Amino acid sequence: MDKSSPRLALAAPLFIAFLAVSTLTRLGLVLFNADAALFEPLRLAPALLVGFGYDLAVALWWCLPLVLLGWFWPALRARRALGVVALLLSAALLAGLIFVSVSEFVFWNEFASRFNFIAVDYLVYTREVVGNIRESYALGPMFAGIGAATLVLAALLARPLRRTAAREAPGFGRRSVLALAYVGGAVAVTAGVSTGWKDSLGQPQLVQVAGNGVWEFFHALRYNQIDYQRFYATLPQAKVEAILHKRFGQAARYRLTPAPDMPIRREVLPTGARRDLNVVMVSIESLGAEFIESLGGAKGLTPRLEQLAREGLFFTQMYATGTRTVRGLEALTLSVPPTPGHAVPMRPNNSGLFTLGGVLKEQGWDPLYIYGGYSYFDNMASFFGGNGYTVIDRRAIDKQDIHHENIWGVADEDLFDLALREIDARAADGKRVFAHVMTTSNHRPFTYPEGRIDIPSGSGRDGAVKYTDYAIGHFVDKARERPWFGKTIFVFVADHTSIARGRSDLPMERFHIPMVVWAPGLVEPARVDALASQIDVAPTLLGLLDLRYVSEFFGRDVLHDSDVPASLFMANYQTVGYIGAGEQVELRPKRATKVIALDGGQQGEARERDALEEGIAFYQAAAERFSARRAESRQAAR
Repeated sequence: MDKSSPRLALAAPLFIAFLAVSTLTRLGLVLFNADAALFEPLRLAPALLVGFGYDLAVALWWCLPLVLLGWFWPALRARRALGVVALLLSAALLAGLIFVSVSEFVFWNEFASRFNFIAVDYLVYTREVVGNIRESYALGPMFAGIGAATLVLAALLARPLRRTAAREAPGFGRRSVLALAYVGGAVAVTAGVSTGWKDSLGQPQLVQVAGNGVWEFFHALRYNQIDYQRFYATLPQAKVEAILHKRFGQAARYRLTPAPDMPIRREVLPTGARRDLNVVMVSIESLGAEFIESLGGAKGLTPRLEQLAREGLFFTQMYATGTRTVRGLEALTLSVPPTPGHAVPMRPNNSGLFTLGGVLKEQGWDPLYIYGGYSYFDNMASFFGGNGYTVIDRRAIDKQDIHHENIWGVADEDLFDLALREIDARAADGKRVFAHVMTTSNHRPFTYPEGRIDIPSGSGRDGAVKYTDYAIGHFVDKARERPWFGKTIFVFVADHTSIARGRSDLPMERFHIPMVVWAPGLVEPARVDALASQIDVAPTLLGLLDLRYVSEFFGRDVLHDSDVPASLFMANYQTVGYIGAGEQVELRPKRATKVIALDGGQQGEARERDALEEGIAFYQAAAERFSARRAESRQAAR
């Protein structure tokens, strides 16, 4: 063996261990996903091969500290000490590797994905994230397991490291050349690896399995903000305007008044006399259709919501725009498609936007945003406060009035008591109120006050769902006693579902959520089976109030705009989707597009082209709108 090789060989044992642990993690995630189809050899083998490429690139950087140690350590001195230091450093890097592997299983359990932009976002909210993990998992056994695995692997690495350190090494100049060559090789390999490799696998869960958590994290860190015009399919601006004018211009209640940055601006005409009613909109954490018996979900978990559905308007075909709370808040507040990258509330320059609360405020309502957690989370305080809402969170509740709290917020019953108190105060002053209330109890660790329901606190999501339903019943029962109850419309709608994984990037059934509009004596009970998106909620609500206003909303009034075709909008990280006229359109980076017939058949090239162009037009217009706002903000700052 060449005498110059041993120092580089200090990294070899860790390099092999890294590849082994990464492969075992990948196989473990396949098992954890519990989808037998992923074990088919012709599917799994390509995923393992592609994944090996990502692992190789990351392993080169993970082992760099050992290469630098060998470069820095003098050639002829303290070789035994070098072996000890190399072992300690390898053990630390192994512990980090195993910790990342375990963290990936925790992340996958919540989001059915490798690390992505959510992991990057959560770096900002370490209090909530660390607290959630502490309350949800047994950390003692988990860290003990990480420590034990580290010791076992370190023991296996000890002998080859000791032998390598004992060998003669070249001089500093030669070591410097070799270290630079190693770094150059790592740069070349990294540059040659493409994130697009795994996308070619097709099946969404295989795509995620093939990734490497560290690679995905740094990729998300770099591309967390995505320029739609640069990376996604686009149309000429005139074509976008023509498509949207056709979509909205033929509606009987609309009078188009387009602007260069808002081709869908229009005056909305009422269908009857204005109704000056209070509005309470409750967005419910993670309440997918899978928990609603009348929508084919689990039995017996939401009896109070089922009762409200029978007594009110029950929207049976409502679909969320995303898989996170911030996407639901974006859709409900802005009525905008979920453009790639951060949701609008998380972006800079997100104040002074056209919002549901803004429309109501102009017409005499007092808009409130009431949250059970701390409103700095997901930039809620900045977003709602910057758009004319009064923001009220858990800090407004006295400690003695809190029956239960966890890292995400107070128990939903305490949140609803806070909402009642705030509405009472404003109603006493003769104000009309629009209160947007955001719950938190249906979130891991799924804890709530004991004795409220027949499922023990902390035992799982079913209990959290049933407790939230209990709290909703507690809320409406108390609201009935208020003098303002007879002049109030209540809206109950989920922010997103609890499960994101499926056999496609945007599985429609994983976005299905309930919505109920309840106002005894004001809104007649009915079942609304029309296809509806979360971005339709704001215009539908304003339609129930029969308000005349100028709209910049991308959604439609489901109850009154039957002459505007139904459309759905969905997003999952970098893939955004559009559903209309029986077609599902998916738009991805590198201007990739895909059109799928929802019935599994062939719809014809013309219909597919029309659906694709409609989807592009909606997303392009929405993206350009917020890009224009950023440019205006930069100009104003000069």
